[in-house]
Amino acid sequence: MNNDTPSKLSRTTVRLHWLIAFLMIMLLASGLYISTTETFALMPWHKSFGVLVFGFAVFRIIWRIKQGWPAHVGNYSRIERILSKASHWILISGTVIMPFSGFMMSAMGGYGVTAFGVELFPTNTGPDGPFDFVAINESLKNIMSTVHSLAGDLILITVALHTIGALKHHLIDKDATIRRMLGAKPHTKSTYE
Repeated sequence: MNNDTPSKLSRTTVRLHWLIAFLMIMLLASGLYISTTETFALMPWHKSFGVLVFGFAVFRIIWRIKQGWPAHVGNYSRIERILSKASHWILISGTVIMPFSGFMMSAMGGYGVTAFGVELFPTNTGPDGPFDFVAINESLKNIMSTVHSLAGDLILITVALHTIGALKHHLIDKDATIRRMLGAKPHTKSTYE
């Protein structure tokens, strides 16, 4: 694995960013679709990719701690720096909170958790058959359901703001933020904060 440098993000950083971004957007969209249309047949795939995201997210957090936070490639106002840090913290935290709360909601609701055919937490069914799910801990299930829903809303808003911010950097500030996240070396020299 290569490391981030003050002037260029590593392939590992870039790949983790885009892989997790793609998977999280896919999971947010599928979660909204499942809850809106009650297409619960998609839930096993939603859970499987949620478990996958959790693994990648934990690795990404360890990687970010090891590499440190990359510096901004331009000179930005204090409020822009605060908003940037806040959005990155929300997104990185959300990539762990969303799958964890989904896992716990499903497990405590008695629905079980299976990832790509491997049972990670068994279903808890009652006497009326395989679809008679009995909650293991109804209160915890409800708390995790609320966390999952609120975190999903917060992440959707933050992804939108993050995208707008990235486009602002590229189109208005004309800096190398997007080029750097695509793996290119910025034209301006940056240093770690």
